[in-house]
Amino acid sequence: MNHRKIFYWSITVALAGFLFGFDTVVISGADLSLQELWQRGELFHGFVVMASALWGTVVGALLGGIPTDKWGRKKTLFWIGIFYFVSAVGSALANDPWVFAIFRFIGGLAVGASTIAAPAYISEIAPASNRGRLVALYQFNIVFGILVAFLSNFLLKDFGAEPWRWMIGAEALPAFLYTLMVLTVPESPRWLLVKKQDRKAAAETLRLIDPDVDPAIEMQRIEADHGEADKTETIFSPKYRKPLMLAFFIAFFNQFSGINAFLYYAPRIFQDAGLDESSALLSSVGIGIANLLFTLIGLTLIDKLGRKQLMYIGSVGYIISLSMVAASFGMGWTGMAVPGFLFLFIASHAIGQGAVIWVFIAEIFPNHLRASGQAFGSSVHWWLAALIPALMPVTTKTIGNATVFGFFAAMMVLQLLWVWRKMPETKGVSLEDLEKQLTK
Repeated sequence: MNHRKIFYWSITVALAGFLFGFDTVVISGADLSLQELWQRGELFHGFVVMASALWGTVVGALLGGIPTDKWGRKKTLFWIGIFYFVSAVGSALANDPWVFAIFRFIGGLAVGASTIAAPAYISEIAPASNRGRLVALYQFNIVFGILVAFLSNFLLKDFGAEPWRWMIGAEALPAFLYTLMVLTVPESPRWLLVKKQDRKAAAETLRLIDPDVDPAIEMQRIEADHGEADKTETIFSPKYRKPLMLAFFIAFFNQFSGINAFLYYAPRIFQDAGLDESSALLSSVGIGIANLLFTLIGLTLIDKLGRKQLMYIGSVGYIISLSMVAASFGMGWTGMAVPGFLFLFIASHAIGQGAVIWVFIAEIFPNHLRASGQAFGSSVHWWLAALIPALMPVTTKTIGNATVFGFFAAMMVLQLLWVWRKMPETKGVSLEDLEKQLTK
């Protein structure tokens, strides 16, 4: 097994996650500046200015399976890089909230599509024993991008006459570099075989992955699995009800933890807790560091403890931290009380849902329906990721932070029950064997 090449391809493709994380969080540094610049009310600011990229992710997640299957994983990933670059430059130069929203929407399309193409590619080139760790590189890069965005926002907060433009535009450089790097990876051998019927190219890639294995035998196994599949069926066919519901609920609970709402409005939440603007931005950098460190722990443990055990750990941490954040706002505890509990919240997310979600969704659907299955799971995730942050400015203003975080804590109790009763363990099982287990 050529572990070095597999790791290089995986980390290169996973850099789409870096741009995902950067693009998602960089807006938090511009939040209050944009609200002051374009004074159109809380609802307009939440739904149009702040959530425009997230509406793009909904469309990207819904439709991203089409180019991923038709054009291939590699070509889709290349165009994702182009979209990120155009979005960064256009948003930074915008002088109107609607123009800004359009360019942010384009970046959102890239985010949504990347949640399908990148995990699909990595899961299809990775050996079963290391698949969780390699696919989780995508999540690692998401949180690395989040950290860099928080740090970039802090460093650029006083740069130029309108610092928010530099904050938003900084994404153009990594987007350009990623677009060049993705040209160096081969196409997924499973896509070449199953979708393009190119046995020669698939065999060449399989030899690169493992020079010691006869590619003909591996192709025979993949084709046998594909040959048993009914090509007319969809992910909504009755036999796929179980993986469909698993994808729905892991995505549903991911967003009802409040993670995207928190990441989008971290500086604002810290200021609500009593910190000044500079301290709030600096605390956001600390959140990014904690997120990265605990994602590394989750990445290390995902193939040892398994997906389900990490979800147990994360669920308990969610319940404790969110309950204490709600209590802190409710009882008026200011200073470092709320930031401390929010650090526990981000650690719980990083080691649980953050490490597991994209790995799990990429594993549970069969080869011929993987892209459409991921599109479904990602679209559920992104519908909620758009709606919940869009509502944050108006909900926190009307019902208060205590009620909002108390609601998120209650949802995590339901997640814990779901993990216990319904979530299967997938570590160390081949993709073809998982298909058989989940479609009995």
